[in-house]
Amino acid sequence: MMNHSDLPCYEVVALKYATREGRRPDHFVGGDPHDVPMPMDYYLWVIRDGQRLVLVDTGFNQDMADKRHRTLLRRPADALKLIGIDTKDVAEIVITHLHNDHVGTFDEFPIAKFHLQDDEMAFATGRLMCCERFNRAFEVDHVAGMIRLVYKDRVIFHQGDATIAPGISVHKIGGHTAGMQVVRVHTARGWVVLASDASHYYEHFEQKRCFHLVHHLGQAIEGYERLVALAQSPRHVVPGHDPLVVHRYPAVSEALAGIAMRLDLEPIEY
Repeated sequence: MMNHSDLPCYEVVALKYATREGRRPDHFVGGDPHDVPMPMDYYLWVIRDGQRLVLVDTGFNQDMADKRHRTLLRRPADALKLIGIDTKDVAEIVITHLHNDHVGTFDEFPIAKFHLQDDEMAFATGRLMCCERFNRAFEVDHVAGMIRLVYKDRVIFHQGDATIAPGISVHKIGGHTAGMQVVRVHTARGWVVLASDASHYYEHFEQKRCFHLVHHLGQAIEGYERLVALAQSPRHVVPGHDPLVVHRYPAVSEALAGIAMRLDLEPIEY
């Protein structure tokens, strides 16, 4: 059995590619008494070392930014190029869930295989999609496109937790969507958990408050304890949309400040 000292230590990069305005009551079940600005940032995550490259989620392009009133700062493919990655070379992608902002450019990765939870595909194609409350964050073309990839043997399904490479694993949390999964990565500073939308903001898991768009409130709140248990410490949990990520982690380079942050390095502030 491999022990921690035998595991690779991966570089983990958060790439900011879009943003939108928002207010605090928009981001919590039950609203919030402080009606002040609370913007939302959008990220891709890259896990890599000398032997392996894994992308987590694929983001969206200008069409979706226009449709859903967001500001696209750079196409996900262009964000990847900034750190030397071409979409044609990405062979492995984890899709944390099938909402439009996490799977929108899947078709730009011609050789990739996609890791997805069984429950997420069932959710996105099942009876609850008859309800606007649940279907509004999905795009039919994205879901249909992923189904087509199933028939091309390009989707790797998981039922719960699974190791996808030494030092990289996926863990089903549920809550936000039925098949919401997070990614645990071994790094030089310990185990980092990429929470994606299992916790949109630090406040969600730190204060056990929930984002308003949720499939199962109980799973979402219980999932916060799981995030912390999987991580080296609460400081090793990285939320999916919090602008604080840009400020808390060092940039890949001075030129990429505010765009590409090194999550495998210690935070510069917390």
